[in-house]
Amino acid sequence: MIGYLKGVISHIFVNSCFIDVHGVGYRTYAPASTLDTLCVGQEAMLYTYMSVREDAIVLYGFATQDEYDLFMLLIGVNGVGPKVALGILSAGTADSFRLAVHQKDIKGLTGIGKKTAERIVLELQDKIGPVASEDAGAADLGGSAAPGLSGILAETLAALTSLGYSEQEVLPVAESHLAGCTTVEQLLKETLKALGSGR
Repeated sequence: MIGYLKGVISHIFVNSCFIDVHGVGYRTYAPASTLDTLCVGQEAMLYTYMSVREDAIVLYGFATQDEYDLFMLLIGVNGVGPKVALGILSAGTADSFRLAVHQKDIKGLTGIGKKTAERIVLELQDKIGPVASEDAGAADLGGSAAPGLSGILAETLAALTSLGYSEQEVLPVAESHLAGCTTVEQLLKETLKALGSGR
């Protein structure tokens, strides 16, 4: 099993990349969030999972341990293979996936059938950790997130999705304003202002 690859990114494709490790180019399939962090000609390290089938050996790569861990949880769900798991992670952020599972938001798990989405929610709800992990990530980056902010974020997302916005669209924007807000009203106002200026 190849645990990780460290090398120079030589090519980036729609759903994969070539990473040159001492002259050997490994094609590595990756979610959009990982591919967005890569640049041709720059060195990168990807945590990898190697899928071995009778007809193929395929590498899947992830920029963070968090994405890798979620991928491993997903492929442990009956009926979810590596390609489906990759599609789920490519549809949004790791945090938006966690939120959808915790809120039992079947529609939020895009690109898969209803039964598969229900199975994912049922099997992973107690395994993926609390939604407050979003705040832990902010704290790691030097933010001053308080324990109650996960509730503010969840309520703001619920309000925005009821207005017709998609979770994938609003979550990164709301998260970027989270540290400076202490109430749902503040976060909602700042997020709407940012969304309006971007349209």
